[in-house]
Amino acid sequence: MRPDMQDQILSIIAREAAMEPAEVHPDMTLEELGLDSLGLVEMIFSIEETFGVSVPFNANEPTQSDFDISSVGAIVRAVERLIASPQPEMA
Repeated sequence: MRPDMQDQILSIIAREAAMEPAEVHPDMTLEELGLDSLGLVEMIFSIEETFGVSVPFNANEPTQSDFDISSVGAIVRAVERLIASPQPEMA
């Protein structure tokens, strides 16, 4: 992933966690960031809007998703995969 993309993702995560981007590390979990379910959904929306992707995420069943939210690093890798894969046309 290009460093500027990773920086954008970290910035989105940091904003939702009310932290500075420099405080966010790849091994941190959402719990360590203090992100609640609303913050998680806002983060997903921001990622979708920023990168023009559709995140396969179900807010009602977050652990049953193809989008790995287990850590900051996992989120960055999941976004990288989404950006690299072709997106379906929206009707």
